[in-house]
Amino acid sequence: MSYSFTATETKTFTLTHARHLAAKVAADLKRLQRLYGHITDERIREFEGEATELLRQGYLGTVTYGFQRNDKWIEPTLRYTANELANGDTDDDPGRVPPGKDISGAQFHSYLTYSAAWDALTADQRAAVKGQLPLQRVGGSDAAVSNGYFADDKTYASGGRSLGRASLRTY
Repeated sequence: MSYSFTATETKTFTLTHARHLAAKVAADLKRLQRLYGHITDERIREFEGEATELLRQGYLGTVTYGFQRNDKWIEPTLRYTANELANGDTDDDPGRVPPGKDISGAQFHSYLTYSAAWDALTADQRAAVKGQLPLQRVGGSDAAVSNGYFADDKTYASGGRSLGRASLRTY
């Protein structure tokens, strides 16, 4: 006699999963705050709430948090990219934000892009989603990188989705 067993796993991405990922971003932002200042606890909570909601609904593309001097990203700057979970993705711990970088004359900035799912929404649907967010962004364009590149260094994963983190590194 032989037996056969088949299992299928379906993953539903929930608010809990979105909170898990956004909390890791908030932990990175707290480390930026501790090392460099320029960002308040309230602003970190707003960024965390924004990431949670956009992740939950599948509308986050990328979001960059960091410092700009002369309208260019400088170290320390972190960029997160939302993805479907790939085989082998692990859920890294937040951290490893580089200390001791020169931010004199720089300002803290954030830049967000939306996913392809966002593009499929009507203007009214987009307005409704934006109305749910804890902060309201203004339009703009992404800044260039000053003398460096973004290097993938961490993956935060939960519920079948992931956030890939890349840190700006200078040449």
